[in-house]
Amino acid sequence: MPFGNIGIGGLVLILLIALIIFGPSKLPELGRAFGRTLSEFKGATRELMNPEDEGKKDPESAQKSALTNK
Repeated sequence: MPFGNIGIGGLVLILLIALIIFGPSKLPELGRAFGRTLSEFKGATRELMNPEDEGKKDPESAQKSALTNK
């Protein structure tokens, strides 16, 4: 883990630098964008690890693929 040794002080320093660079009005927007990106990345990696679970998430696409495969 490359960032395993940052600690609380390092995180505070990073947040202060981000606050100075982006300003207080942009930080919530950046946080939301980062959260969305992280959740999409997690979803994509889950799909790669478990491709058989694809049909469980979206039953309509599973039905469509079953109809086209007949």
